[in-house]
Formats: sequence, structure tokens, C-alpha cells
Amino acid sequence: MTEAKILVVDDEKEIADLIELYLTNESYEVHKFYNGSDSLKWLESETPDLAVLDVMLPDMSGFTICQKIREAHNFPIIMLTAKDEEIDKITGLTLGADDYMTKPFRPLELIARVKAQLRRFTKYNTAAKEEEQDCISISGLVINKRDHTCTLDEKPLSLTPTEFSILWSLCKNRGEVVSSDRLFYDVWGEKYYSSNNNTIMVHIRHLREKMHDSSEKPKYIKTVWGVGYKIE
Repeated sequence: MTEAKILVVDDEKEIADLIELYLTNESYEVHKFYNGSDSLKWLESETPDLAVLDVMLPDMSGFTICQKIREAHNFPIIMLTAKDEEIDKITGLTLGADDYMTKPFRPLELIARVKAQLRRFTKYNTAAKEEEQDCISISGLVINKRDHTCTLDEKPLSLTPTEFSILWSLCKNRGEVVSSDRLFYDVWGEKYYSSNNNTIMVHIRHLREKMHDSSEKPKYIKTVWGVGYKIE
């Protein structure tokens, strides 16, 4: 299991670098930005597990970023500010922030709050995630198990039942490498044999063709040689 992905946005380089150092020491994957515009551009294609946002940024406020995040995501947000004013705290929480820290702060306290928010989010969203498994959306790809439909950039994909099952297995295990034997078992419910390797490869090729995906520079289905396939 991979460690959580953390977004950090703070225009004070020393503070951003310090936060990155402490988070990295805890084995978190850190994506750091010094302004709001770059962070929002990154968020167009990536989804972190938690965000740490400074309120005062050179191009926009952290409140604006928080508001935009809440339009599409529900991962935890911790706000940072140099102001110890109640109105800032109220504003952040009203816009959807989960926690609030005033600068200067102790890095170890921030780490503790990050861990607490991630635990809370995982615990209270388990049921919701299970319900959402009927429909999964990844970068313009939407696959719905309940009605057996799939669209790419809002255009329907005509998939065979086998292709659909393989794609569903990959999407359900997003970010993880799914071995050929696991795919074979998920689709056919039988034990995998090495002689069936070409079967999986052919279906993966057909999926890529229908999705206009490239095996050399894939946007969706990536081959992990000698291991299997994954969608990130």
C-alpha cells in the first residue's frame, strides 16, 4: 500500500520546505507549490489524500483554493495562516476546511494533525467509498458497473463484457499493479495459466485501441513489465 499523497501550498519557501521535510520523513508523497495557480493546475489531473494550504498567497487566497477543491473533492484540508483571527478560522471552516493552524506552528503538531485527519477520513468514508464502487471516474474515464456502461470524455465506449470486466478490475484497483493471473481470475473466475497470457494481452490491446491509448506513452493502462497492468 502506497503512502498518502499530500499537497502543500505556501509562498514562504522556508516553511513549505520544512513541511515537506517533516512529511517526507513520515514517508508521505509530497507535492509542493509556492502559489495557488500552479497548485490548481496540478489538481486538474491529480487528487491528493490531504492538502495543507496557506491562506495568504501571492496570486490568490488559500480560501479560494479550498473553495475550488470542495467543488469536486472531499479529501481533508488543513489551513495555515499568520493571522490569529477568529473570522479567518470561521471562513476556512465554512468553505470546507477540516482543520486550522496559526503560524508559527510546531512541525510535529502539524504532522499529528495530518495523521489524525487521514485516519478520520479513512474511517468515516469507508462506507461511502464502497457505495461509489458502482461507478468509478478517472481523468475523463467513467465506468459504471451497475448499468455496465463506460464513457471516455463523455463519449460512450463500446466494450465487450470481457473488456469491461478487465477495465473494471484495473479501475477498482487504481494505482496498484494488477497481475495477469489476478485479471484472469477476476474475469473468468478460474485459475490463471501461463498459456493464457496472450488472452489478457489481446484484450488489453483492444482496450487501448478503443480508448485511443498508447502502449508507449499510455494515459490510462500502463504495462509494468513482468508484473502486470495498472491505471493511475
